[in-house]
Amino acid sequence: MIARRALLALAALAPLAAPVGVGAQPARPRFYAKGTKQRAVRFTGSEGAELVGTLLLPIWSELEKVPGVVLVSGSGPTDRNGNNTLVPERIDLLKQVAELLAEAGIASLRYDKRGIGASTQKPHGSLAELERFFSWDNFVGDVVAAQAELVRHDEIKSYATALLGHSEGGLLVLAAAPAITRNPPHGMVLLATPGRKLADILRAQIERGAPNLLAPVDRAIKAIAATGHVPSDLPRELEALFPPYAGPFLQRLLAFDPAQALAASRLPCLLLQGAADRQVVPMEDIQPLIDSLGKRDAPGEAMVVPAASHNLKLVQWPTDTGFGGPIAPAVAAKLTSWMKQLLGA
Repeated sequence: MIARRALLALAALAPLAAPVGVGAQPARPRFYAKGTKQRAVRFTGSEGAELVGTLLLPIWSELEKVPGVVLVSGSGPTDRNGNNTLVPERIDLLKQVAELLAEAGIASLRYDKRGIGASTQKPHGSLAELERFFSWDNFVGDVVAAQAELVRHDEIKSYATALLGHSEGGLLVLAAAPAITRNPPHGMVLLATPGRKLADILRAQIERGAPNLLAPVDRAIKAIAATGHVPSDLPRELEALFPPYAGPFLQRLLAFDPAQALAASRLPCLLLQGAADRQVVPMEDIQPLIDSLGKRDAPGEAMVVPAASHNLKLVQWPTDTGFGGPIAPAVAAKLTSWMKQLLGA
């Protein structure tokens, strides 16, 4: 039965139900010019942090309102464009998504996370101050603030919006969506988002790649779950994985159940996953989300794209990291068509 589910998913699941649009939209006049315009934005996130980002709009938003999407980046030092300072190659995933959506008539707001890029940098005070700044609730609150900033702009249809998150950003989207009660989103897209608890995925990754570190990783996970603090005596190799200030954030993140959160959501949802993802492994790590889609009485669709990486780029050869290049064509086509149907673009 499990093998059959996996085979169906790899073939790209048929929609469980057609995405619910926001109503028929008038045909766009032929004289509307192609192109985009962008606007720098600054807004207040959770607990007063200043978040800096980019609002990318279709050029015809000067003549009529357009739908809008908040884009949420993945884990680590990842900026508004989807680039990570620990990765030398340019990824530009969220920048490419924004440009793709703008060409389809959909605006997007993407922002540097707290502590990253032009947004408020991490404090230089006590460990407790750092722990609070980087708390899970603050990252979730920042997504809520980004949605409020998106609909504040006159060009945006507040009744036709969505949230899109990549990897850990998808987890933040799942956590933030129920908290947005004013001008809530009308759907969500989860790109390469894990469906199991991150504690289980992390243990599996370490067991595959560095089994000698499994015991200290397991000890760290148990200590963080119990105390909300990172142990001070971990091997140096684990410092990047378990920063000293990340205890409260990791306590919530490692225990967060994405499949349960999706099952409880009434929002239309699209899952897009690469079959060549080495971080969120098909089908083990994403099957719980696919199962949750099947249990809901709400529109949902899942697609697993052959030869696509964690960053939804085509993998050209076995050692290709899948960081660079354009978004896989199948991903681009599905994302565009699904969003246009959902938001009436």
